Amino acid sequence: MVLSLLEVVPENNKAWFAAETEGDSYSTVINRYERSPVNRNLCIATKGYTCKVCGMDFVSRYGELGSGFIHVHHVIPVSKMGPNYIVDPINDLTPVCPNCHAMLHRKDPPLEIEELKGIFYEKKINQSD
Repeated sequence: MVLSLLEVVPENNKAWFAAETEGDSYSTVINRYERSPVNRNLCIATKGYTCKVCGMDFVSRYGELGSGFIHVHHVIPVSKMGPNYIVDPINDLTPVCPNCHAMLHRKDPPLEIEELKGIFYEKKINQSD
């Protein structure tokens, strides 16, 4: 009830909030873990360019612009592998779209592919009702 008394949009239609600046640069030190393009290519050669969570195919969605585009998710996070871990491109890597890749990494450890797939399809089914 109190909120109904507040002026939501000012009469003069000017912004009623203060935006902040962006773009300052700074240096930082991070650990970067090497990823093998050979493993990536072997994963894609065997599993294709379709997201294994939601089924997104970038060529179907974006035409030629989407050709050859997909993220590759490491089932075991690279940061947890150690320097001598030999990646199995078929069992350790999975092609996923960027959105699903980000959702997999919303938890630590990352969600399992099948777990996120279940969440995705449960929501999709509920939205169609």
